Amino acid sequence: MNLFSYATLASYEWQHPRVLLLLGLVPLLPLLRGLLARRRRQVVVAFGPGGIRRDWRALLRFVPDIVLSLSLGLLVIAAARPQHPSEHLTQTGRGIDIMVAIDVSASMELEDLKPTRLEAAKRLARSFVQQRAGDRLGLIAFAGQAYSAVPLTTDYDLLLDNLGGLRPGLIADDGTAIGTALGVAINRLRESTAHSKVCLLLSDGENTAGSLDPLLAAQLAHAYGIRLYTIGLGEDGFVPYGRDSVSGKPRYVQTRLDETTMRQLAQAADGQFFRATDNAALRQVFGAINKLEKSDIRTQRYRSVEDFYRPYLGWGLVLWLLWLGLKSTFMSNVLED
Repeated sequence: MNLFSYATLASYEWQHPRVLLLLGLVPLLPLLRGLLARRRRQVVVAFGPGGIRRDWRALLRFVPDIVLSLSLGLLVIAAARPQHPSEHLTQTGRGIDIMVAIDVSASMELEDLKPTRLEAAKRLARSFVQQRAGDRLGLIAFAGQAYSAVPLTTDYDLLLDNLGGLRPGLIADDGTAIGTALGVAINRLRESTAHSKVCLLLSDGENTAGSLDPLLAAQLAHAYGIRLYTIGLGEDGFVPYGRDSVSGKPRYVQTRLDETTMRQLAQAADGQFFRATDNAALRQVFGAINKLEKSDIRTQRYRSVEDFYRPYLGWGLVLWLLWLGLKSTFMSNVLED
């Protein structure tokens, strides 16, 4: 590691960062010393008609000042205590395996939840994921068919990337295959050894596609010890959907959630049903689930610090001794000293 490179110095944390402000004074010290010496001069030297002959050796008189400045700069850096902290995280206990199944059918573009039902669901699901620690989470997208977008994983960045990519039309077959989505979730969770297995299903409609009956799927989930939370999105009736291309006025379409079936699914798998008709209600739903499903995870953090001031202190003292030695050589300006 190059101790004097900008990258190295920028990587440090400083125990006394304000001491570094003294670095700005270091270049001024030789100038101040020169001004004071000029005011004290009493010797007048007369030169012959040839004047002063230029000699590169005359530049050597600046070497002691440069050495002194470098020494003081290194001593200031050492006094600021450069450090490299490291944090060690230890987790013990058991997490939860959670599959999140999100409806991406065309009706998820309706705008009773802002900006759309799907975007509101994605935003709150993102917040839910970011609040988990130690759990394995997976993602399922479904419309007329269902597929596993992300298997159970603790790579939350991967999960969030795929969550952000969900959009209406992602699955060619439109419709709402709730039973099929539950079947995919069961396949992912049935061999899990976690102390709690959970499926979150978000949809805004009724089951209109797929070959697996939703209630049968919920009963299978219960048999495998999977708890099911169903979340119904949006309002029933006429809701806004884009604008008319001619008049520019909002268009309205009729929609209906099969709330009865969604409740039955949750009850069959020892879960709960939630209805979210606006963004605030959806936020409360995720908050409630986050409280209901808590991991048995205990986290301990250990912080250790490695000091790096010693090499700067050592080089600073070496240059200081060198400066003292140079004061006794021909490089020292006797008119100033």
